[in-house]
Amino acid sequence: MDHEAVLTFEYLDAQRARSVERSVRVEAGDIEGDRTEATVDREGATLTVTIAAADLTALRAGLNTWSSLVGVAERCAGATA
Repeated sequence: MDHEAVLTFEYLDAQRARSVERSVRVEAGDIEGDRTEATVDREGATLTVTIAAADLTALRAGLNTWSSLVGVAERCAGATA
């Protein structure tokens, strides 16, 4: 993959980060295609999503997808409160 972006999300505590992580981690293997790959990692209260893509169009699509997934998981888990 030629392009990469790293999204970092900081939460008030590790429990909130863990809730979001568990919600989105399952998607990492399900939505990957031949043009993008994503990994989800958490250290304490910080969640990191790394997106690798073959081209800029695929990278933009990956950024939009993962930003949306994390946003939904935050709202469902109440992680932003």
